[in-house]
Order: sequence, then structure tokens, then C-alpha cells
Amino acid sequence: MEESLVDWSRAQFALTAIYHFLFVPLTLGLSFIIAIMETIYVKTGQEKYKKMTKFWMTLFAINFAIGVATGIIMEFEFGTNWANYSWFVGDIFGAPLAIEGILAFFMESTFFAVMFFGWDKVSKGFHLLSTWLVAIGSNLSAFWILVANGWMQYPVGMKFNIDTVRNEMVNFWDVALSPVAISKFLHTVGSGYVIGALFVVGISAWYLLKKREVAFAKSSMLVGATFGLIVSIFLALSGDESAHQVALKQPVKLAAMEGLYEGKEAASIVAIGVLNSKKTIDNNEKTFHFELEIPYALSLLSYHNSNAFVPGLKDLVYGNEKYNIESAKEKILKGKIALEAFKQYKKYIKEGNTKKANDAKFVLESYINYFGYGYLTEPKDIIPPISLTFYSFHLMVTLGGWFILLFAVILFLLLKKDITKQRFWLYASMYSIPLGYIAAEAGWIVAEVGRQPWAIQDLMPVGIAVTNIATTNVQITFWLFAVLFTALLIAELKIMAKQIKIGPNGGH
Repeated sequence: MEESLVDWSRAQFALTAIYHFLFVPLTLGLSFIIAIMETIYVKTGQEKYKKMTKFWMTLFAINFAIGVATGIIMEFEFGTNWANYSWFVGDIFGAPLAIEGILAFFMESTFFAVMFFGWDKVSKGFHLLSTWLVAIGSNLSAFWILVANGWMQYPVGMKFNIDTVRNEMVNFWDVALSPVAISKFLHTVGSGYVIGALFVVGISAWYLLKKREVAFAKSSMLVGATFGLIVSIFLALSGDESAHQVALKQPVKLAAMEGLYEGKEAASIVAIGVLNSKKTIDNNEKTFHFELEIPYALSLLSYHNSNAFVPGLKDLVYGNEKYNIESAKEKILKGKIALEAFKQYKKYIKEGNTKKANDAKFVLESYINYFGYGYLTEPKDIIPPISLTFYSFHLMVTLGGWFILLFAVILFLLLKKDITKQRFWLYASMYSIPLGYIAAEAGWIVAEVGRQPWAIQDLMPVGIAVTNIATTNVQITFWLFAVLFTALLIAELKIMAKQIKIGPNGGH
């Protein structure tokens, strides 16, 4: 494929995914916060909680509608821009997406109508059930989508069909319950919960700064901060497990996340660092201009053993016999053997030579785990963009620590002080709303940029996955989507700002 076609196809999908994930996390987090607020209303019977639920539900509905539009476009792009990918793994990748559409999306969409329009038309109990089912449905949607993404990071539960050139699912539960998929789901929805909490706390802080809706804002902030502190701690714990899975399944990504060129026992984590742009795996330049390390932490995080060996980029590219790490060069040679065996199999089948075809098939099956490496030309091709991966990871972790502190302080001020006089923390709450989105997007950059060059880990490089169409077609749709998504985002922000300005009492 032409390099420009690959780059533009990647850019278009990245654009869609980034915009889509501006809408999704708020849906995930706010849905549960609304359900909690309505539960308090049903339990206490106090009208102020009903008013609170309705207000946040309106903002949820605005965000939900626009998020659906970007999500549908992103799924269609697998067919339009990534046809080779869809053919190669569609039997597996399509299954969780189909379940998401048939089960989860229809469930949340159906009960969304009851939740939003059913006040005073159905019983309190059924309305509350509908609200909880919307929250559960939105998170089920996320689960199946993240199962699909987790499979791309760690392909399991399938067998390659040499005749159809497709990977076919042989064990659904291996795919659905993959440890990578589960850790990815927990960490991703956790980020959505934090964003939802930051949104509620930040908007409530705005009301307190404006000296409007003070009782409403304090009550909303209490629910949001309590939920936020719990889920931000959960997010840190799920992040630990996610990093552990990366260490086990994607060691090159982990090395890029930490800027680790030389493997080490009892490896330290770089808490703060400035990478040296001149550093490569082939020179003796120092890795960092400045770094602050936490001793033993990387080994402990990666393998739950403070003295464990953590491979660096040099080990993974050139191999390390002491630790039984195979070099990328060896993997590329095995990959080329697999590709040649596949070519020979097709040739012998066409000629009717069954024996030689079976011999070629045996060779292919022996080296199938290296299939994708056959498309690479240099061992260093397995290295992802290091700076982008490193800084995105450290930004995400730093902001995660800030969110825990913020929620804890806000809760303390609400319970022990007069929070209306704490203007610094009110402004900090307000301006932390976009920080939640930045942290979430940084996490996705780590996940997706960090696994380059792979569309499917070890099986298919990104350059092989694209649809062979004219680059100009992709460029045109890229700019059309850029304009469309930007317009949708601006429209959402304007509508939300207007609704927030009106307030829970309709401006009265």
C-alpha cells in the first residue's frame, strides 16, 4: 500500500476515535451518577433530588445523542477504510460489535426513552429501573467494544483458515474474558466514571462561584465528589493491572511507556523525565536530560516482583539469550517463512498437488504466530513512537493522581468547611473538567500508538490492513469528518452551556 494512503487512513480513524471518545466517557460516568441521584430521590422522597436528577439527565441526553453519531461512523470505517483488516479478522472482531449493537445499544436506547420522557407516566420504581438499565446498557456497550479492542492487543481464541485467509473464532469465552480485554474495560470505564464525576463537581463549582443554586450545587457536588473519589482510586488500581497485562503481552509498548532502552532487574519507574531526542537503540546517548526515579517500582508494577527483569527496547529488538528473549530479526525470518508457506500452499492447491500443499500448510501453522512479522523489513520496525507514548503515559498517570487529591479535598471542604469560600478549589474543580478528557485521550494514545506497527498484535501490521482505495478519497472524507465532528462538538458545547446557564430551576 502507498505510505500516504496508510497515513491518511490512520489519520481519519484517529480523528473519529478522538472525537468519539470526547462524548463516550461522560455518558459512561454521568449515567451512573444520575442513577445514584434518582435512587436517593426514590428512597427519601425529597423533591430536590428529583430536580437534581432531571437537570443532570438533560445534560446526559445532549451528550448521548451526539456520541451515537460518531460511534456509528467509526464502526463503518472498518469496512470502508480497513477492508483487509475486516476480511482477515471479521469473523472474530465482528462478533462483540454485533452483540454490542443487538443487546447493549438497543437496551440503553429503549430505556433511555422511558428514563427521559417517562416522568409521571410510569411508576417511580419502573422509572428508576429504566435509569439503572440505561447506565448498565451504556457500560455493556463499552464492554463489548473493549473486548474487540482487547483482542486486537492480544489475539486469542481463534484459528487461521488458510483456504479463506480468515481468522475464525474457536472459543468465544477466550475472546470475551481475555485478561487484556477485562483490564482494558475496567480501566477505560473507570476513566469515564472519573470524567462524569469531574463534570458534576466542576459545573456545581461554577454555580457556587456565581452564588447560584447553592443548595443544589452542594448536594450535586457531594454526590459527584464521593463517587469521584471511589472511582478515581479504582482507576489507579485498574491501571496497575492494565500495566501488568501490557508487561506480559506487549513488552515493547511497556518499554516505550517508560523510555526503557536497556533491560534491567529491579527496574525503577521514571516518575518525571525529559527524554533526549537524540537517543536511539544504536547509540550511547543518555536516555534522559533529567529524570526522577522510583526504585524497584517498574519491576513491581510489571511482574509483581520488585527484582524482576524488565526487558528494554534493545533486548526486544536484538534479543537477549540470558532471559530467553527472541530477537525481532528472528521473528521476521519466521514470519517470512510463514508467508512463503502460504504462497506455496495456494500454488500447490491450484496445481492439485495435495501432498505438497499439506506440507506447506504444516509449515504455515508452525509459524502462524509470527505471520505479521513477515511484512516488516527491519527489526527496529517493532518500535512505536517513543516520545509520544512516554509523555502520554506520564501525563495520564500524573492527572490521575491529581483527580484523587481533588476529590478528597472537595469532600473534606464540603463536610468540614464552608466550600463557598474556597475559591481556589472551586476554580480548580471547574478547570479540571477538560483535564479529565486529556487524561482519557492520553490513555488511548498509549494503548494505540504504543502498539504500533500492529493493527493486530504480531499478526497484521497497520500498513497491510487498509483498503486499497485512492488516497484522495480518504483525504476528502477526512476533512468532511473533521468539519462535521467539530460542528457537532461546538453545537454540544453551546447547547450544554445554555442549559447550564438556565440551571435546574429554569432560570428562575
